[in-house]
Amino acid sequence: MKKKILIVSYSQTGQLNNLVENFTNPLLNDENFELIFKNIKPKKEYPFPWDIFSFMQIFPESAHMIPCEIEEIEDDENEYDLIILAYTVWFLSPSIPISSFLQSSYAKKKFKNRPVVTLIACRNMWIMAQEKVKTILKELNAKLIDNVVFIDKGNSLETFITTPRWMLSGKKDSFFGLSSAGIDENEIKKSARFGRALKVALKNDKEKEQKSLLFGLNALSVDEKLIKSEKIGNKSFLIWGSLIRKTKQNTVSRKILVMIYLVFLLLMILTVVPINMIVQTVVRRLNKNSILKQKEFYELPSGSDDYRMKEFL
Repeated sequence: MKKKILIVSYSQTGQLNNLVENFTNPLLNDENFELIFKNIKPKKEYPFPWDIFSFMQIFPESAHMIPCEIEEIEDDENEYDLIILAYTVWFLSPSIPISSFLQSSYAKKKFKNRPVVTLIACRNMWIMAQEKVKTILKELNAKLIDNVVFIDKGNSLETFITTPRWMLSGKKDSFFGLSSAGIDENEIKKSARFGRALKVALKNDKEKEQKSLLFGLNALSVDEKLIKSEKIGNKSFLIWGSLIRKTKQNTVSRKILVMIYLVFLLLMILTVVPINMIVQTVVRRLNKNSILKQKEFYELPSGSDDYRMKEFL
């Protein structure tokens, strides 16, 4: 009997679709598996490229995971052996279409008692988003067995420029000597190693053990320098989001509040953030063991080890 795998995703730029395609390709070519793709579609599409106001005004709903209306998901009678949830990160949360899906009746029905692999594509911050997804999966009685993360190429300074440019103009090419925006295409192609590992594990019924199937494949790596920044940023989004949510989208009052927050955010980035980075560097040195424990925790369940890489390349 074929193993049934459900793949749920929402891709705005197409990059996540490309990643999902490469990730699952080894399984697609095997008659032992049946893959069912569910692409989430908001009833009101989000723009791409964004304009700055459209982008900023959704952060309250994104941070607080307020669902949008999505197209009805065609139900089926399948009991899936594995679910792959692929998502991007918006304002340190899963994208609104994905958080909306996770709150749907379909998710409540299909995720119950199922092993789940999460696949994330983002700039460089994903920890807080994944913690929110983990909470929902627990509420759905699903079991997270693996997490795989791909981040944009380029250092933090480069992506601070190239990623917003891509989001606001649609241009991801290299300019002024900076790396092109997005995940490196070679890394996307290499994601097939995870599909190969899943194929072997599923053929041996390893998913029934509800333990990591993708360990030892360098599935993700937590940048400990960003842990505190993510926590601070998430608090800021939640606090300001609560205030801005009191206004309706696309109104003058929301636009004013959003612009005030944008100015506040830019001032924080230019003043407080550099100081905080210096302070956190000292704190990390003084609390090295504590930081390493946090890093290990956020890298669960798949881990950053790479000792099985040669086996599945």
